[in-house]
Amino acid sequence: MNLSTFRALKSRNFRLYFVGQALSLLGTWMQKTAVSWVIYATTHSKLMLGLSVFATMFPAAAFSLVGGGVADRYNRYRVLLTTQVLAMLQAALLTAWVYFQPEGVWGIIGLSALLGIINGFDVPARQSLVHQLVEDKNDLPNALALNSSMVNLSKLLGPAVAGLAIEGLGATACFGLNALSFVAVIGSLLALRLPAYVASVHKKNILGELREGLGYLRATHNIRFVVLMLALVSLLALPFTTLMPVYAKDIFHGTATTFGLIDSAIGAGAFVGALYLASRPPGTNLNRILMLNTFIFGAGLMLFSHAPTYWLALVFIALGAFGMMSQITISNTLLQTQARPDMRGRVISFYVLAYTGMVPLGSLLVGWVSQRIGVQNTVLLQGLLALGLGGLHWRELHKLPAVHTDMPPQANSTQGLALSS
Repeated sequence: MNLSTFRALKSRNFRLYFVGQALSLLGTWMQKTAVSWVIYATTHSKLMLGLSVFATMFPAAAFSLVGGGVADRYNRYRVLLTTQVLAMLQAALLTAWVYFQPEGVWGIIGLSALLGIINGFDVPARQSLVHQLVEDKNDLPNALALNSSMVNLSKLLGPAVAGLAIEGLGATACFGLNALSFVAVIGSLLALRLPAYVASVHKKNILGELREGLGYLRATHNIRFVVLMLALVSLLALPFTTLMPVYAKDIFHGTATTFGLIDSAIGAGAFVGALYLASRPPGTNLNRILMLNTFIFGAGLMLFSHAPTYWLALVFIALGAFGMMSQITISNTLLQTQARPDMRGRVISFYVLAYTGMVPLGSLLVGWVSQRIGVQNTVLLQGLLALGLGGLHWRELHKLPAVHTDMPPQANSTQGLALSS
């Protein structure tokens, strides 16, 4: 790691966005940890754990295609500001619900589904807006890697703080702190100085533009391959996180703090992985890194699955999370740097669909399989499947062009944006 690791922070807008999101995401991971713990502590059901993940992520996937069209059609900044306000209201409602109905599991799942709908519009707008926040477009891969570092530092700290808060203050405190954390991100968005938005003329409705985006996806092999591989890894391997409360409570006979530390180990590994990606110099072959890290991801899951001790398990899951980071970050980078600017929002919506659509389905599958072959054998199987996906990356590596971290010339297009005074 060196000073160039943080080069995207030279851009004022991205720097403000980065700080605001960092504070808000700390609360987000506290809430996610608290939801999983409350669901499992109340129901003792692995299937309900999978359902709680499904409730958040599947609506996000279902609405992401429309959300991508909205991001390409309207002012992405305004869309993002609106979704953040709505997410803050959702967190406040969840706080009130858990306070007055501490065992109201279905209310938690319903509010999680509401957050998923909001995220279906939030993620395409937020991810595609990052391009506008970076002044030097060659810094975009670095900005995306730093963004992932921020997410995973929050995942490192949030669950650990949540575990302590749940034991000391109760789950309600985690939800309330998350609601307050949105003040930071909304404040940072209001402080941005963006080019004046100039509305484009759209000859098609949103459904027509969605069909156009699907046609672009089918016709663009390198983008289609990235989306397909992300969908497979999201279905078969990434849902291992659904079973972490079971490892904490039943396998290692721990408490909420035990669960928080497992989640924090995942966050630590992913954080280091994201910093590694951010420090890669221009000219790095991203497809090659993605292939190698898929193998690391699978090996980490296999070693973790039957780890003999808790502390050794933390080391192995951190190793797996290091490899996992590439699945999300490099896939995002490849799509953003290779997509046509006018298709960026819709391409990101396919990314969201591949990730948030397959992970909840995989979570339900993992919950079902683990009840038949056991939790540890399920995670072992997921590691083997990840190795198989690494093999597919290896097979395709020589067929795909070597994609480097330099931005293509068309990525610097402002796409109809006029600079404000």
